[in-house]
Amino acid sequence: MTDDLHFYEPGHGHGLPHDPFNAIVGPRPIGWIASRSSAGVLNLAPYSFFNAFNYTPPLVGFSSIGRKDTLRNIEQTGEFVWNLATRPLAEAMNASCVAAPPEVDEFALAGLTPAASRVVSVPRVAQSPVSFECRSTQIIELQGLDGNGVGSWLVLGEVVGVHIARHLLKDGVYDTAAAAPILRAGGPADYFEITADRLFKMRRPAWP
Repeated sequence: MTDDLHFYEPGHGHGLPHDPFNAIVGPRPIGWIASRSSAGVLNLAPYSFFNAFNYTPPLVGFSSIGRKDTLRNIEQTGEFVWNLATRPLAEAMNASCVAAPPEVDEFALAGLTPAASRVVSVPRVAQSPVSFECRSTQIIELQGLDGNGVGSWLVLGEVVGVHIARHLLKDGVYDTAAAAPILRAGGPADYFEITADRLFKMRRPAWP
């Protein structure tokens, strides 16, 4: 470490009070994933490693650190629903991340209403203004440099149905800030909210 730069090799530890990796790669969209077991038990859980990966077809994915209920459910049924986590739903989203046993329905635990999807059998969160119905395309165990699995699985799915609250479509254009999405930051309890006053625009430059 120099006076103006802290350097570390992750394999040897970061030497800080809290691992900065999640805080640096952030804030990150939240993968609030609904799934259903083959026995019909609903599950709802937030994942902090989530994003979109392709336009056509639209593909989204999240990483499950360990073999959790969501991963097992998707392996069994091949379906899941992503729900937008918003500031009004923050506390309910947080309630759904409790490490409950597989037989517990986190919709009920968090006081949320399951609403029937249009294409898949897994319900969406009725209170969420945006939801993606998805069918799994790939489930990949992540590997380190040594080629060994690290005990995390990347779940990718194609979006086969999209629900958007009409008030978020302004002249047909989706208004990101109006949905008040929340994003996961670093630390054990840090989140950010997107607000309209932080908006700025940049056009992609044209090649001369």
